[in-house]
Amino acid sequence: MYQAKELTVSTRGRGLVDITGEVQQAVKGTGIREGLCTVFLHHTSASLIIGENADPVVQRDLEAFFSRLVKDGDPLFQHDAEGPDDMPAHVRTVLTQLSLSIPVKDGEADLGTWQGVYVWEHRTSPHRRRVTVSVLGG
Repeated sequence: MYQAKELTVSTRGRGLVDITGEVQQAVKGTGIREGLCTVFLHHTSASLIIGENADPVVQRDLEAFFSRLVKDGDPLFQHDAEGPDDMPAHVRTVLTQLSLSIPVKDGEADLGTWQGVYVWEHRTSPHRRRVTVSVLGG
């Protein structure tokens, strides 16, 4: 059996938005007990990660690392049609991921104790991001 649900995630600008609860609800809503959940983000300037959900300092450290790795306004980048964060957002997306695969066990996304699912907004201004949660199994 296959089922999918579309989510709309509002971001506040650059940073992480926890969507673990919405993913779990989508999986539970399918009635599928065992299988595979795929979470897919339909954008090129944000990404998905599975990350630490217990200590918010981890999120700040990730952002600090990426800010050092990919700087806004870097003269290396020519693509800046939407501002100095435009091309850096695309680079950040390429370095992370747009799709996650999570096992489904006992009707839930089988995440580890300290794992959460996050949309990582790479643009500095707020956006609405489209996410599809697909579940395949029985």
